[in-house]
Amino acid sequence: MKPFIYLASQSPRRSQLLTQLGVEHRLLLPDAGEDSEALEAVLPGEAPLDYVQRVTGLKLQAALARLQRLQWPGAPVLCADTTVALGRTILGKPQDAAHANQMLKQLSGRSHRVMTAIALGDARRVVCECSVSRVRFAPLSDVEREAYVASGEPMGKAGSYAVQGMAAAFIARIDGSYSGIMGLPLFETARALRALEFLE
Repeated sequence: MKPFIYLASQSPRRSQLLTQLGVEHRLLLPDAGEDSEALEAVLPGEAPLDYVQRVTGLKLQAALARLQRLQWPGAPVLCADTTVALGRTILGKPQDAAHANQMLKQLSGRSHRVMTAIALGDARRVVCECSVSRVRFAPLSDVEREAYVASGEPMGKAGSYAVQGMAAAFIARIDGSYSGIMGLPLFETARALRALEFLE
């Protein structure tokens, strides 16, 4: 059997990025009995970087327990979480269109950070990495924000935008990892895979 890893994420972008690395992977998704939303709750006063790393670690613990419960073949499990932060304020996924519009208004004409943490491990070893990038939005008019929200693209996205989608037209500058902003930093992921001797 060809070596593979499990990807514990419903994000098609993360799957595409792993394929780009040439990594064989299978999906290991939460079942109906798991409350994945509860894992993403922010603790009072929690800093964005601490938050994204803690949540990713919890996701890995849950995924490893799921693998054991399912009794699937053993292989490393990869989890990731992406957080958008404006200062110490965490901008999560929008609750509705009005919330998405509000977040985009906050980001308009300003710089923010996008943090993606990954955790890769099995029953014996865990490797954690984190990518922090800075993104600057151009000023957005009411019409631009409303049209983007109406497209539906912001829904389900941290910070209410997808860098690889129509929001690319709003981004004046990126400092950091483009793949990290998409949701899976390839440099850090490859480094973690090498640490587990999955990649040469």
